[in-house]
Amino acid sequence: KQDAGLVAYAQLLGDLVGRMQLATTLGMQYAGERDIYKALGYPQTSDLKFEDYYGRYCRQDIAKAVIDRPVRGTWQGPLELIESEETKDTEFEKAWVALNLKLSLKAKLSRLDRLTGLGRYGVLLLGLDDVSTREGFERPVKEGARTLKYVKPFGETSAKILTYVTNPSDERFGLPLMYSIETVNISTGATILTKVHHSRMLHVTDEALESEIYGIPRLQSIYNRLMDLDKVIGGDAEMFWRGARPGYEGKVDPQYTMTPKGREDLISQISEYENNLRRILINEGVELKSLAQQIADPSPHFMVILQAISAETGIPVRVLTGSERGELASSQDAGEWKAYVQARREEHAETNIIRPLVGMLLKYGVLPSLKTENYTVKWNDLYSLSEKDRVEIGKSRANALREYTYSPMSEAIVPPDAFFDLFLGLTPEQITLIREQRDELISQEDLYDKILEELEPEPVVMPGQSPAGGAKSTPAKPTKKNTMSRTK
Repeated sequence: KQDAGLVAYAQLLGDLVGRMQLATTLGMQYAGERDIYKALGYPQTSDLKFEDYYGRYCRQDIAKAVIDRPVRGTWQGPLELIESEETKDTEFEKAWVALNLKLSLKAKLSRLDRLTGLGRYGVLLLGLDDVSTREGFERPVKEGARTLKYVKPFGETSAKILTYVTNPSDERFGLPLMYSIETVNISTGATILTKVHHSRMLHVTDEALESEIYGIPRLQSIYNRLMDLDKVIGGDAEMFWRGARPGYEGKVDPQYTMTPKGREDLISQISEYENNLRRILINEGVELKSLAQQIADPSPHFMVILQAISAETGIPVRVLTGSERGELASSQDAGEWKAYVQARREEHAETNIIRPLVGMLLKYGVLPSLKTENYTVKWNDLYSLSEKDRVEIGKSRANALREYTYSPMSEAIVPPDAFFDLFLGLTPEQITLIREQRDELISQEDLYDKILEELEPEPVVMPGQSPAGGAKSTPAKPTKKNTMSRTK
């Protein structure tokens, strides 16, 4: 059985190697006579390593934006796990809040997401209380309720896979068995390698195809375009450096003979002029004419590359360039970006990171058992209205309501509740609240009228005088208008 497992595993690796070899034919045309990748300076996919992507991330602005903008959008705002819709928090919910606060889990998961995108995978090391020495990481997690002391995210280059599960009957067949974690001793600067059992690691991939272990780095498919950006932007800077300040052409008068001393003096003056030591040239017999400047606008080429990057990544160009806020952002870009972030939360962050992590924490007793069958991951609402949007909507509704109340036939044509629903776009809950508060106000007005009637003094009748003729005047009953004013 073990031999069969090794054969199956070797076959699996052979298929992967075969696919990698196919990638080396990219850019080949005319039966190999033309290599576009070589002519344009693009590396083959098989030549790209984690260090290449990490270097781009650290040094190139757009490459960093491609990694950071989706991650920031995904993990912005609070992250809650809801077990029950009841007002009182459950033990599971309280434990998650405490753990998140203690270990800054959301920030660590955000870093894990970045590292996952830079390479083919990322891992999160769980620092459980059953380990007291470095050798303890090699053993599976002990049974029983454990305490999580820390979590540490690592990228592909710092968390290499040492061995795999080769038994075909094992449910983890083909998955990592042991990792090698590379850390640095801060005091000595020495590199430390630690073997870690898979039960202590959360393995995360993104953009995975057939493999459950390796995904596709987020910069891989746009790597050529990132190199093109360097050419366009760097070439524009070099062109400006060389062409913004014009060169000069010297024409010697045919009737003039330049002496060696005059030639040396002219060369010296030109050198001082170029190094900003002199702003005036004094010479004779030589006419200096400035050459035409040769500077082109790189904007069209820059935008074409950005649009290609946007088409592959799904990130709007305005978001990539940092102009997604304010009046510069179109409503279409804003809507597309929110839909992109929402899909990424559901299909990647929640599916590949949060739920697998929570499953491990429940298994090891770090979080208390669920009393219900499932829980809900609650993110902040991406589609909530801004303060400016609320003011504008409120202003429009107020204008519509004023026009509605001005017409005497409004209620006969469109009842108030229908107007609130169809014209103002209020929810049933909001309409119910308005109706209840309106009825309460009317009840208060009726109660006030009743109190005034009870407090109204009886007419005073003088001796020998009829009540109708000699009664003292009594205060006039307040009108409905006054009652409304008093109530308010």
